[in-house]
Amino acid sequence: MNGIMDIFDEIVRLRKLGQKCAIATIVEVNGSIPSFESAKILVREDGSMIGTIGGGCVEAEVWNAAREVIETGKPRHLTFTLGQDAAYDNGLICGGQLNVFVEAVIPQPRAIIFGAGHVSKSLSKIAAIAGFETVIVDNREQFANKERFPEAAEVLAEEYEDAFPKLLVNSSSYIVIVTRGHRDDMRVLRWAVTTPARYVAMIGSKRKTIAVVKELEKEGFPRDAFERIFAPMGFEIGAITPEEIAVSVVAEMIASRRSPDANWKSLSKSIFADERRKALLK
Repeated sequence: MNGIMDIFDEIVRLRKLGQKCAIATIVEVNGSIPSFESAKILVREDGSMIGTIGGGCVEAEVWNAAREVIETGKPRHLTFTLGQDAAYDNGLICGGQLNVFVEAVIPQPRAIIFGAGHVSKSLSKIAAIAGFETVIVDNREQFANKERFPEAAEVLAEEYEDAFPKLLVNSSSYIVIVTRGHRDDMRVLRWAVTTPARYVAMIGSKRKTIAVVKELEKEGFPRDAFERIFAPMGFEIGAITPEEIAVSVVAEMIASRRSPDANWKSLSKSIFADERRKALLK
């Protein structure tokens, strides 16, 4: 029982850290096996694990499947028939069959929203409804407060550079830049492109976005650092109001979450597309 409790405690710990893992559970047993129904192992992103389902070659194959499940997010159902080799490896008389279900445990996605204006207010609400934990960052205390953002898990009223070290950013993070001006957007984007966030988006026109990126290129940032930026942010649905803009952005975040390999909105295919076409025609 203690081992199982350790696994559950570890799930909670990993989710708080924003890290993925996989759980493998023996869901059915027929005959004799060197373990028991409901036995579990937890495999972390780094490949380390706790718990056991009996050891040997079965556990090694389950470990491989768990790594795949962590990568794809798709569950696996495995069936093993234990022959004499498995019996010998485990020092037991085995001849049974076991079914193992392997599933991913994905942390709650976190939307880190820079700027606390009207768009951010709607964005935080809609993102929270869609299952994202939201964090608001703005250097204006009169805008960045819990009264204005009651659904937010955290609200930071401080300079952006002071907030950066406090923010846990990983592959489950979604950064949205909606500050009050061009210069503040650049301050945040300069940091955001160095993070492992799954999604980084910035409000504004294509012209504004190119101008910001070109200024950062002058500072030494390579263009490919901006290839994965979603800008202008949100799906093109004709959004005008803050609420409509928020819907378009959250929809794009969901698409990125559910189809992480899709590059349908990267800068390389949108913002700089016209420049590349012109260069080819020269």
